[in-house]
Amino acid sequence: MPISRADMPAEDAKELVERLCREWADARPIDREETQARVRFDEGSCLLEAQPDRLVVAVETLDDGTLDRLEGKVNAALEGLTGVSLDIVWEN
Repeated sequence: MPISRADMPAEDAKELVERLCREWADARPIDREETQARVRFDEGSCLLEAQPDRLVVAVETLDDGTLDRLEGKVNAALEGLTGVSLDIVWEN
């Protein structure tokens, strides 16, 4: 299974995880703990982990093409919540 990971500075990482979970909760199953969450999509899953000064995001899918699409969904959601264009660097 292809996995991609991104690590971005965020002073409010825990709040970002909470807001993403609220935004996605109606349409997707979410397993959530205090500082992390796993969001399940039809094509894979996204793990969000809030650390004191950063947000760590991991995306897992069945194939590389789907991995790119799911990375795009996560990018768009994060940019929508923060209101700024983010240069998220995904590592495979």
